[in-house]
Amino acid sequence: MSSQENDNRILLIASKIKQLRKEKGFSSYEDFAVENNLDRKQYWRVENGENITLKTLLKVLDLHKISINEFFKD
Repeated sequence: MSSQENDNRILLIASKIKQLRKEKGFSSYEDFAVENNLDRKQYWRVENGENITLKTLLKVLDLHKISINEFFKD
């Protein structure tokens, strides 16, 4: 598996998280982070495909009330 493939998958995850935020009615990642008591810089990293922990991913999915199975169904 090439590193480019890996990068694309990370970007798909980040894009899906951004989509979930927008579906919740938040046009700004900063507003979403503040509203949900998340560090703005950390949440920016999530939406931009920076290296995040599984713990952070699970926290974000919990905020969106979506299971990990639902999130990865596509």
